[in-house]
Amino acid sequence: MKVIIYTDGAARGNPGRGGYGAVMMCGVHKKELSAGFRLTTNNRMELMAVKVALEALTKDNQEIDIYTDSKYVMDAFVKNWIYGWQKKGYKNIKNPDLWRPLIALYNKHVIKFHWVKGHSGNTLNERCDELATVSADGGGLLIDKGYEDSLNDDKGGLL
Repeated sequence: MKVIIYTDGAARGNPGRGGYGAVMMCGVHKKELSAGFRLTTNNRMELMAVKVALEALTKDNQEIDIYTDSKYVMDAFVKNWIYGWQKKGYKNIKNPDLWRPLIALYNKHVIKFHWVKGHSGNTLNERCDELATVSADGGGLLIDKGYEDSLNDDKGGLL
């Protein structure tokens, strides 16, 4: 049975407080995932939404449709950028700490990405946006260790 996943990320400032939201559906089952972070970027939250949703799956080799309003995420897979990044050892690529596990998860399934225009009335995209922004604005924010550690690396910026 096909798994349908909608995802979105948000940041209040870039960088700033951020959050992600995901809605997963399979048959009659529906699951929502979200979390907020004290300091992160919008692109990281877009990646995190897809990564966390795929991590929530309990079986490999699933047929999955992922709907995202992030060209950054979708184009990396649809335009096959990820394979070049892997060959180059992720050199000069932002967010390798998220791309590596996300690509490994991607390779465990049969995934088709679909782009949806954000804030255009798509009910499930709007729900993901709500989950992401409420999480970003909420309390108990998590630490985006990958991002915060990158601020302290010897280059003074993202890896």
